[in-house]
Amino acid sequence: MTKRIQFSAHGGPEVLEWRDFELADPAAHEVQVEHRAIGINYIDTYVRSGLYPVSAFPSGLGTEAAGVVARVGREVTRFKPGDRVVYCLASIGAYSEAHNVAEDRLMPLPDAIGFEQAAASYLKGLTTQYLLRQTYKVSAGETFLFHAAAGGVGLIACQWAKALGAHLIGTVGSAEKAALAKSAGAWATINYREEDIAQRVSELTDGKKVAVVYDSVGKDTWEASLDSLRRHGLMVSFGNASGPVTGIDLGILNKKGSLFVTRPSLFGYITNLQELESASAELFSLLASGAIKVDVPEQQKFALKEARQAHQQLESRATQGSCLLIP
Repeated sequence: MTKRIQFSAHGGPEVLEWRDFELADPAAHEVQVEHRAIGINYIDTYVRSGLYPVSAFPSGLGTEAAGVVARVGREVTRFKPGDRVVYCLASIGAYSEAHNVAEDRLMPLPDAIGFEQAAASYLKGLTTQYLLRQTYKVSAGETFLFHAAAGGVGLIACQWAKALGAHLIGTVGSAEKAALAKSAGAWATINYREEDIAQRVSELTDGKKVAVVYDSVGKDTWEASLDSLRRHGLMVSFGNASGPVTGIDLGILNKKGSLFVTRPSLFGYITNLQELESASAELFSLLASGAIKVDVPEQQKFALKEARQAHQQLESRATQGSCLLIP
């Protein structure tokens, strides 16, 4: 019998339950992974709350983990028992001691990258890769705005921008988070609780503003993001931490400079094994070289059965960077 976190109704962290679960044998093209570390992502709270509803109850939760192959399906060719692996695009249910994962959603984990670092960085790192390298290809010397720079994705984006030689302006909610973002490689920070975001962006860029804004916050930063863009700039809305952006009059894009807006997702950029391998190779190279480091504070590592507490911490915005569940 396997232990997992599950929920039987959408709601707050209190709906998460620690339960026994009968894990099936892996199907023909599946790999059964014994978890060593499990990634917690803000999107997990959207699934739990019902913003992204599940199709049936009871449901597992989570899509990211690193561990060791325990068993393989009869048609699996890329893996064998004992292999170190990581995944983040699997079917829901990673908040568990073990999980069956489709072979083409699983990647071998290089020896230079530990289980905890992998689980803390894989989804966030691939998200950063598609944002900075595909949605809009940030170039050396370019200045851009990235909201929530001290979050899990944000801290990786700060380091990635530094590796590219680009200038990331990061929004943060405290002096402590500003220092964290700066230490990770942010060129400048804006404390949104004390400063006007668009005005500060204009000051930092000598009135030129930026060509691209990456916004995972949602409704609270929508206007500020648009006002930070130069003519023909691109607003990349990739999250809803403060709630979804709704009821938008598209005419505002014309009024603010014939702007562009996109609402991308990782699933729109990684659709097959070749795309997963390509994005993973770039991320793994930066992790292995030390250009990107993901260190999870001990107070942000929770026992798997403590998922409820982990979600409470995450949604309170008290965390910095990544959080983990440890089986």
